[in-house]
Amino acid sequence: MIRRLQRRLDTGLQLYRQLIHTSLAAMLQYRVALLIWLIGQVLAPVIYLVVWSTVSVASGGSVGGYTSGDFAAYYLALMIVGHLTYTWIMYEYDYRVREGTLSASLLRPLHPIHGDIADNLGSKAMSAPFILAVAFGLGLIFQPTFTFVPWAAVAFVPVIGLAFVLRFFVEWTLAQAAFWTTRVSAINQLYFLAMLFFAGELAPLSLMPPAVQTIAALLPFRWMISFPIELLLGKLTPQQTLTGVAAQLVWIGLSYALLRVVWRRGLRQYSAVGA
Repeated sequence: MIRRLQRRLDTGLQLYRQLIHTSLAAMLQYRVALLIWLIGQVLAPVIYLVVWSTVSVASGGSVGGYTSGDFAAYYLALMIVGHLTYTWIMYEYDYRVREGTLSASLLRPLHPIHGDIADNLGSKAMSAPFILAVAFGLGLIFQPTFTFVPWAAVAFVPVIGLAFVLRFFVEWTLAQAAFWTTRVSAINQLYFLAMLFFAGELAPLSLMPPAVQTIAALLPFRWMISFPIELLLGKLTPQQTLTGVAAQLVWIGLSYALLRVVWRRGLRQYSAVGA
């Protein structure tokens, strides 16, 4: 039994290594597009950082307990966490369905989701040095106030992994709306608007009204972005961290179950239209 599980694990790891290698080779053919995408990843956090730093200085040094250094630390962490969890599947799935390119993926003996996961991991591995270099340079300019907490730094590794899995499952499920409608962009815009407010992208959730904070705690968005950021910045207790991990696991289970249901029904819709 153990040997069988070990063989399956080795086979899976070998498969993902090959998928990631293929993904990296493909991305190298589109260096300019990759650079433009990276600039887009960096631009929003930098804008928020400049705006809130300016507001804190104009307000006498702080806003809601956040100094300009605190805002710098928060938005630099947002840049890193956003990069490590971001997926682009919602932007391209409608093209796969509309143009029929999904059919080729369905003929392979491997579920298409594995290729998408490998593409994301490969992209993150390739672009991480650029993101870290930009974050380091901005850190020299804005002087972030950062408190290093050893146990939180260790806990951040599994937490950011769970955050990526959760965000990927949720966005891969929403991408399946392309099976039923051509107006996927409207759904994408609503989703990212919710992320803006409930994930802590526009501002730290502690600065939001109590009602927004309550809603954010009940939705999955906080556990994708804000929770890893708060942990990385040393703002959480061990008990709060365990509660957050539990919330991530619950939402991962729910989103995975929904993903399976939507995928099966979407395939039936896709087959009917194709026929």
